[in-house]
Amino acid sequence: MKSPVIVFDLGKVLVDFDYSITARKIAARCQKSFSEIAEAIAQSHFIIDYEAGNLTRAEFFRHVQETTGFGGTLDEFGKFFADIFWPIPPMIELHAELRRRGFKTFIFSNTNDLAAEHIRRNFPFFRNFDGYIYSYEVHALKPEAKIYEALERLAGRRGAEIIYLDDRPENVAAGAKRGWRTILHETPEKSCQTLTALGIL
Repeated sequence: MKSPVIVFDLGKVLVDFDYSITARKIAARCQKSFSEIAEAIAQSHFIIDYEAGNLTRAEFFRHVQETTGFGGTLDEFGKFFADIFWPIPPMIELHAELRRRGFKTFIFSNTNDLAAEHIRRNFPFFRNFDGYIYSYEVHALKPEAKIYEALERLAGRRGAEIIYLDDRPENVAAGAKRGWRTILHETPEKSCQTLTALGIL
C-alpha cells in the first residue's frame, strides 16, 4: 500500500468560526436587529447554494441585501462575512507534525470563495498543504459522492490510503463507505490518540 495521505476538514477541525460575528456587523449597517439577522443567516438556503457553487459572490451578496437590507458594498460585506475564523492551535501543530514526518496533507471543505481567500491570507499554516478540495469549486457538498471522488483524484489515493478527519458524522460515514480510514474529530486529544493507534504518530 502507498503511504497514506491525511485529509482535513477545515471548519471546527483546523479553524473555529462563529456566524454571529457576521450578524452583528451586518446589523450595525441595516434596520434589522442582530437576532433577525442571525436567524436569517442560520435559515438561509442561499449560503448552502453559495458553498455548492450555485451562486456567484455577487449573486450571494444580492440575496443577503434582499434578506437583511444591508446597505454596504460587496467589499465591506466580504470582510464582514469572512472574518469569523480563529485557529485551533493543537490541530495546527498536529498538521505541522504530520508534515515533518513526511505525510502529504489535503484540505477537504464545504466552503465558499470568500472564506477560502480570507483564511489563505490570514493563516500561514493554510498554505502548507499539498492540495485543496472546496465544495464551491467542485459544485458538490459533502457528503455527496462527487466531492469525495474529486479528493481521490487530486490525492492519487483511494480506500485505506486516505485518513480523513471531520467533525460531521455524516461526512465521516461517507468517507468510511469508500474505504477511507476515518476519524470523527471531537477533540484534538482524541484525534491524536486515534492517529497514534493507526501508527501515524
